[in-house]
Amino acid sequence: MKRSQIKRRPLADSVLKTLEPEEKTYREKDSPGLYFQVAAGGSKSWLLRYKRPNGKWAWKGLGGFPAVSGKRARAQANELLEMASHGEDLAQVGKEPEPKEMFKDAAEEWYDRKERAGRTPESLYQYRLYLNKDIYPVIGKKALDDVTRADCAKIQSRMEARGAHGIAEKVRLWLNQIFSLAIGQGKTENNPASELRHIAEQRPGEKPHPHLLEPELPEFLKALRQSRSKWMTVIMVRMILRTACRPGMARFAEWQDIDLDNALWSIPAEKMKRRRPHLIPLSRQTVKELRELHQVTGRNDYVFPGQGPKNPTMSENTVNKCLRLVGYKDRLVGHGSRHTASTLLREHRWHKDFVDMQLSHVEGGTSGVYNQAMYLDQRRVMMQWYADYLDWLEFGGKKPVKPAHLLATSA
Repeated sequence: MKRSQIKRRPLADSVLKTLEPEEKTYREKDSPGLYFQVAAGGSKSWLLRYKRPNGKWAWKGLGGFPAVSGKRARAQANELLEMASHGEDLAQVGKEPEPKEMFKDAAEEWYDRKERAGRTPESLYQYRLYLNKDIYPVIGKKALDDVTRADCAKIQSRMEARGAHGIAEKVRLWLNQIFSLAIGQGKTENNPASELRHIAEQRPGEKPHPHLLEPELPEFLKALRQSRSKWMTVIMVRMILRTACRPGMARFAEWQDIDLDNALWSIPAEKMKRRRPHLIPLSRQTVKELRELHQVTGRNDYVFPGQGPKNPTMSENTVNKCLRLVGYKDRLVGHGSRHTASTLLREHRWHKDFVDMQLSHVEGGTSGVYNQAMYLDQRRVMMQWYADYLDWLEFGGKKPVKPAHLLATSA
């Protein structure tokens, strides 16, 4: 049947079956908005003409004939035109929804970027710890667009409730970075963590880490000598005490960075909090214990290895647990040994510049190799005296002498 012979509409199925193809594809109107298309090759299908929300006309396929009969096509057309009249875009109807970007995937990409940027092992450990402990349990399984301000506020308030205001502040920064990265990548337009600072609890006045003063050290050193913690743990505690390094620096210390022959620990910039390389002279006592430890852990990358691939180094809590077990809970923590060293050295009139450089507290100023090794010879003398002085406090005997030419004129 030729289309010129069509006499009525809607088109009967008998007409649809017999309509002949022409040299070019053509369309015949069946009912409001619904057209029957006959291709030059003979295939037949249904098309709906509708107006999109932006005011432009568009076509939407409703299927081929005879799989979709005239009756079924008209029913579909009526339903879709009703939807279009209410402002729905028919271009999206019937499409598979695009997969949502999940928060955990975005956070893991942020973590990977931090790792590639060379963040310190201690920082990476901290990112992973609080992602798993505080962030993922609340929003890890949510899509980026589904995370709400209430979700982010919940993470912050839970941490504040347990007194972790400092790390809550860091987590707030990390959440902002994660969402900002996702926005830049076009994965979301949503940053529900952007205003959390306005509802954050006021951070309590910072207190120094629990630390000991000189009169308390003899009793502590004797208690540490009797510690039942692992031999390797006690060596790490003593190394932290004698070098005044951060506990995390000791945990992630690698044998490749330690020159026992020259009694020098060279820490690369990527492992340092301030992103500057740092040199730490090692006392004879520390070198002796590290040589003994090397017989046990020397085949490992890390000086103080952990157990298994998931724990390449000793746990973050190992040092403080050792201190608790010898009776110094709330009196001394690993980081507090830096306060102890700084206080004792300054009280004994060692030059402030030497002490600050040992603790890597020097800000800005000079740079390059000179800055990296500044006061190294003086610090060798100072820290050997400090190790000897700790031994004298513990065992007695001959009191170590301070070289007058390296002392400050006043404390």
